[in-house]
Amino acid sequence: MHHSLAFVSLVALAAAYPQRGGRQRATAQQQAAQIPQGISTATDGSTILDDTVNVNGLPIRFKISAPADQFLTTSGVPGAAATSPDGTMGVNVLLHGDGGQSFFDMPNQNLQANTMGVVLLAPDPNLFWGGGSGLQRTDGVAHAQAVSDFIQTELPQRVAMNSSAVVFTGVSGGSLLMSGFFIPAQMQNFPNSAVELNCGGLAPQVNFVNAAQVLSQTTIHFQSTQQELQSLQQSIPDAIVAYEQLAADQGLSAAQVNALQTVDNTPTGGHCEFDGQDFVSGVQTMLTSYSNVMQGGNGVVTGLGAPSTGQVRTGVVGNENLQFAGGRKRQIESMINVNWVRTLLAEDVVVVNEESVELLACDRVSC
Repeated sequence: MHHSLAFVSLVALAAAYPQRGGRQRATAQQQAAQIPQGISTATDGSTILDDTVNVNGLPIRFKISAPADQFLTTSGVPGAAATSPDGTMGVNVLLHGDGGQSFFDMPNQNLQANTMGVVLLAPDPNLFWGGGSGLQRTDGVAHAQAVSDFIQTELPQRVAMNSSAVVFTGVSGGSLLMSGFFIPAQMQNFPNSAVELNCGGLAPQVNFVNAAQVLSQTTIHFQSTQQELQSLQQSIPDAIVAYEQLAADQGLSAAQVNALQTVDNTPTGGHCEFDGQDFVSGVQTMLTSYSNVMQGGNGVVTGLGAPSTGQVRTGVVGNENLQFAGGRKRQIESMINVNWVRTLLAEDVVVVNEESVELLACDRVSC
C-alpha cells in the first residue's frame, strides 16, 4: 500500500467510529491495523519482518529485525538461509508504551552485541500492555503469558536465535507489564536475562515463581527522569523497594543486589524524555546504548540530558528514594500524532488537524 493510501485509510477509518459529542474516532488498535505489514529494511541494513500471529487467542503483531540470512527459509523473507531455529544471536524483546509509539519506531531495530531486535504490539484496543488503565493493568496475566509463549513457540519458527540469550526492554506501560507481571510470572523461562525498565515500574502484582532463581540471575535497570509522571514517581520507587527486598529475601547480599539491580533518574526531562528533549528521541537514546547498560558494558548512555553524566548503573541499595522535580499529573500518549504520522508517511506532506489529533488521543485514562 502506498503511504498516501495508508493515510487515507487511517482518516477514513477514524471517521467510521463514534466519538464523544457525536464525533467519530477509531481505537488505537484499529488505527494501527491500517499500517501495512510486510518486509522492510532497518536503519543498519537488517531485514525487518512485520506480521501477526494468534497466541492464546490474542492477536500479537510483531516485528523481527535481523540479518536476512538468520531468518528461516520457511519465513518468506528474501535471503533467508537458516534451516534450524537454533542460532547464535540473542534477542532484545521490547514492549512499547501506551499507544504503541515505540512499536512503530522500533528503537531496537539495529543489531547490538550480537542481539537482534523484536517488538510486540499490545493486543488491546488502546494498545496498553496489560490492558486496563493507569497503574491497574487488568489483563496483565494474560498479556505476560502471551509474550512468553510468543518468544518460546512463535519466534523460533521464524528466525534462528539463541534461546538462552533473550533480554527485554520496557517503555512506560510496557515497563508496567514487565515489572508487575512478566518478571515475577514468566522470567523463570528466560535464565540469565536482563530487563531495562524505562519510564515505568510496578511492584510485582502476582505471585513470584522461582524467585530464588530469577532474582539471582536477572539484571534489572530502572531508568527514569527528573520530571517523571506523578503517578510513576510513586510506583517506580515502590517497585525498586519491592524487587530489592525480594532479592534480599532470597539471601542475596547488598553487594549482590547492587550488581544486579540498578537505578537512575538524573536526566532533566519529562516522561521518557531521557535526552531532555522528546519522548521518541529519549527512548532511542536509551536503546542505542542498551548493551552498555544491560549486556556487560560500561554503564554509560551517550546523549542523556543534563545534568546526567551518562553513567546510569547505580546500585539500588540506599538509592531507593528517587528525587523528582515537578512532573505532569497525566500524559497524553496518542497513536495518531504529528510525529507518528510524519514518521510513517515520510514520503508525503501530510497536514493533520490538531483538534482531531487530540480527540483521537482522548477518552482514555490519560486524558
